[in-house]
Amino acid sequence: MFVHAVDYQENPWLSKIIYLSLIFFTFVLIKKWFSSQKPFKNTPPSPPKLPLIGNLHQIGSKPHKNLQSLAQKHGPLMLLHMGNVPLLVVSSPDLAEEILKTHDPIFSNRPKSSVANGIYECKDIAFSAYGEYWRQVKSICVFQLLSNRKVQSFRNVREEEVSLMIEKIKNSCNEKKVINLGEMFAFLANDIICRVALGKKYNDGEKGKKFKEVLETLGLLLGAFNVGEFIPWLFWIKYVNGMDAKVRKVAKQIDDFLEFVVEEHKNEIRRMGNEDNKNGKDFVDVLLEIHRSEDSGFALDSISIKAVILDMFAAGTDTTYTLIEWTLSELIKHKNIMLKLKNELKTLPKIHSTITEDDLEKCQYLKAVIKESLRMHPPLPLLVPHESTQDVKLLNYDISAGTRVVVNVWAIGRDPSLWEDPEKFLPERFLNTHVDFKGQHFQLIPFGAGRRGCPGASFAMGIVELVLANLVLSFEFELADGVSNEDLDMSEGDGITIHKKFPLVVIASCDSTLNL
Repeated sequence: MFVHAVDYQENPWLSKIIYLSLIFFTFVLIKKWFSSQKPFKNTPPSPPKLPLIGNLHQIGSKPHKNLQSLAQKHGPLMLLHMGNVPLLVVSSPDLAEEILKTHDPIFSNRPKSSVANGIYECKDIAFSAYGEYWRQVKSICVFQLLSNRKVQSFRNVREEEVSLMIEKIKNSCNEKKVINLGEMFAFLANDIICRVALGKKYNDGEKGKKFKEVLETLGLLLGAFNVGEFIPWLFWIKYVNGMDAKVRKVAKQIDDFLEFVVEEHKNEIRRMGNEDNKNGKDFVDVLLEIHRSEDSGFALDSISIKAVILDMFAAGTDTTYTLIEWTLSELIKHKNIMLKLKNELKTLPKIHSTITEDDLEKCQYLKAVIKESLRMHPPLPLLVPHESTQDVKLLNYDISAGTRVVVNVWAIGRDPSLWEDPEKFLPERFLNTHVDFKGQHFQLIPFGAGRRGCPGASFAMGIVELVLANLVLSFEFELADGVSNEDLDMSEGDGITIHKKFPLVVIASCDSTLNL
């Protein structure tokens, strides 16, 4: 079919219609373009960005360090462009207080994590969206496991497990065995959490060892960079680089173990009827009871139960043993500080071969040592990301809804305007001061603050203080292969939780000045 050309000179009306149509079409395009333009916004300072990827290339494998360097150039409130996603980086205590206290409700949401979503649909406490579901599961965990009253009730569990670990180390002293303290601390934290949350230890045999390795892999995946979260049209990369396969493998391994735990508890309930067993209900029993109840007004499905149990393991084990390992490493590296702490512990009244929790309140230098370790080695240097739910102003800058926010507590802890000699390990800076890590002093917030602050901080600290006190009191430590203590490698590993790159491996000897 052919279309004959039209002679516009012979059809003047047709020419006018086409002319008017072009004007109208141009007007519509201009109007649409202007209406799509957002009003001018005064956004925070930003580093130069590249097309499409924005500032993704500037994050690197050690984001807390790279973001600190960028903040030194662009300021403590800095806006990065991670592909399509705006990322606000906060690197000062005043601004952290604005985010986590003043505007806490606006910044209490979490951006969706593809890894957390791939495990249990972000139904845990750490990664679930801010709302009624999160409030309910957090309330259950705090009331049943993490309140001060509950933490105190687990005292005998902590003391028994710490005593068992101390005995294992003593047994290695005679033969001068090389021991991996990092691994030992991880098993200790896991055993304590198993006993208080699951009713018994699940660390024996290959099943327990495998689960510890799976949790470590999960931490690496949560800290890994997934380009598809920031540039949606590159979502397919996770299938090519193997990340999707790794997440699915870890998800299955975690679910196999937790399904085994839950089914074991269900079988015990069937055997015992609906009555409590002799040892009382553990945390899993409580979750199952809520799941079965029709009167609670809150639906807790099987995925939510396993997600919450995983939270207790992943967060409780990781942060606890990491803090113990970093702190003891600093003490081994600084003999004078180790000696000062040992002298404090030896002067406790009615001292025996082990320290109980009754003694810990008197150990002010021990508490200062742990605070200094948290300042220099916060387990989560960028905390878990927040997300704004509405437009807000910070320092007269416009922050849009949907902006991701990270608080660089690692950078705050090493800010020379806040701390004298910030790169030096000096516990004395925390003596005769009220600065604490409980979310009220924003120059030291390793566990976060506000609504999304870590609810398990007191649980973790109960273990950390007891372990360090007994280790320092009972033993002397030296490094293997003739390496001097001062040369201990303090390199950082990767992952959402920053472990030592190389675990703390030592030769322990019993303190000869102590009457054991």
